[in-house]
Amino acid sequence: MTTTARRRMRSTSVALGVTALMAAGLTGCSSSADYAAVCVNPETEERVDDDECDDDRDYNGVGTGFFWYYLGASSRVPSVGSPVSGGTWNGSSLSGKVQRGGLPSTGGSTVKSTTKTGGFGGSSRGFSG
Repeated sequence: MTTTARRRMRSTSVALGVTALMAAGLTGCSSSADYAAVCVNPETEERVDDDECDDDRDYNGVGTGFFWYYLGASSRVPSVGSPVSGGTWNGSSLSGKVQRGGLPSTGGSTVKSTTKTGGFGGSSRGFSG
């Protein structure tokens, strides 16, 4: 009789442990965005602080102000004050997850390694899909 009770307690403990592990894994997961945008002065084509871009307007070759410049996942992130290249001004043409802002101002890493789209530590600021 004690063998049955002990066996039942052990399987319940294992089931609870697996359930807790799976729940932690699901809530803590984050996946990278497909594209990320940095704020850019179109006149100089240099990155500025992301707080300078206050809406989601695409730059179409006219207008003043600062606009989002979209970089693909394998692109290197430019630092603030550095020129941008290899991306696009037209965010509405992109398919996939896009993160606006939130990339390191010091640059250097790739977009894919520095973007998050959920989970703990993720931010929903400036995301669209």
